[in-house]
Amino acid sequence: MPRYVILHHEMPPDSVRATHWDFLVEQGDVLRAWALPESPRPGAVFVATQLADHRLAYLTYEGPISGGRGHVSRWDAGTCHWREDAPERVILDVRGTHLEGRVTLQAVDPPAWSFCWDSTEDS
Repeated sequence: MPRYVILHHEMPPDSVRATHWDFLVEQGDVLRAWALPESPRPGAVFVATQLADHRLAYLTYEGPISGGRGHVSRWDAGTCHWREDAPERVILDVRGTHLEGRVTLQAVDPPAWSFCWDSTEDS
């Protein structure tokens, strides 16, 4: 079963990018990736930014990011089931330490996507 992880990505003080959460989902030999502006909470909808695919090593990695790009720590991890993987929409059933339910990512204006976690869906 595919895995996912949410990493709290603390950026260095001099970074132009704000601290955020990386939502990484295993698909084959890569992790699909979106940056979330805050930690997920049930029913909240906010804009996520699609990122380049990440290496699978990030499923278990915590620590500094090369090139002075900050530090990551695991906020959540678990397994997921792909319900839909279309160019404009991704739907996953997730089961982790914090997240359990359905996550929907909908392309708004790529690289911007809306992110919603519905904890009432069966996973």
